[in-house]
Amino acid sequence: MKIEVDKLSKWYGQVIGVNNCTFTLKPGVTGFLGPNGAGKTTILRLLTGQLKPSKGSVTIEGEPVWNNHRLFRAIGYCPEHDAFWQYLTGWDFVYSLMRMHGYSKGESAARAERAIGTVDMMSDRSKRIGSYSKGMRQRIKLAQAIAHDPQVLFLDEPLNGMDPVGRRMAIDLIKQMGGEGRTVVVSSHILHEVEEMTDTILLLNHGRLLAEGNIYEIRRLIDTHPLQVTVQCEEIDVLMSKLVAYDDVQSVQFDRQRNRLTVETIRPDEFFDRLPDIVLENKIHVESLWSPDENLEAVFDYLVR
Repeated sequence: MKIEVDKLSKWYGQVIGVNNCTFTLKPGVTGFLGPNGAGKTTILRLLTGQLKPSKGSVTIEGEPVWNNHRLFRAIGYCPEHDAFWQYLTGWDFVYSLMRMHGYSKGESAARAERAIGTVDMMSDRSKRIGSYSKGMRQRIKLAQAIAHDPQVLFLDEPLNGMDPVGRRMAIDLIKQMGGEGRTVVVSSHILHEVEEMTDTILLLNHGRLLAEGNIYEIRRLIDTHPLQVTVQCEEIDVLMSKLVAYDDVQSVQFDRQRNRLTVETIRPDEFFDRLPDIVLENKIHVESLWSPDENLEAVFDYLVR
């Protein structure tokens, strides 16, 4: 289902939550990326009909979302913040929401069972939600979001608090649902998690849309700025002597006490393609490698500038 957002704004008195955003969402997985306070949750609440726009419009298949109850059956929503009846079991929670959707007792039970099994919570379905860990709560929220088989799915920080096994399950499920032709929107402040699900993203900050499209195209925008890469190894002198020979390397700094080398490169793709060969040929034992620039805050800093 196609979602169209046209000049969408939402303000609370003098505070602007969303500022004149226009974009289109098509079937598949789209990532909403932004730091905390970027406006991701506010936009999701506008897209799901929980908030009325101050200005602009949101439509799904040409129908306005606000106050349109016919559309709600087609929408699944997994909120960032918990809103549970703590005394209910996980099964009772999902079953009750299916009854509220209007399904019969038998159909509600079947849908609850299927969704809980999909998120791998069958062994804990009879426990009270009040006893669940954060990761278990995230899974049961995901179960209720998919139990009515929605064509549009909005997930607000769905991986928050999940263990590695839960994250892998959720990522695979999200990719599967997008591959089935559903319109899936995932909001997150963690770039690499969204990269595992999709290469289509919208970058948000202070309620504004900074960039949208293919994640690799947006990365190329970022790559016009030098990228810092830090390598920790004992052979920092050898590594430095090899790296400075390349013209894409603008500077090299090292910290001998920590055995760390920080490189600034203007062509990151070439740098990362070359580095494994240098390490292997010179028998360099790399303890760790990371980029302080390759995080969402740095991405936004570059785009804003």
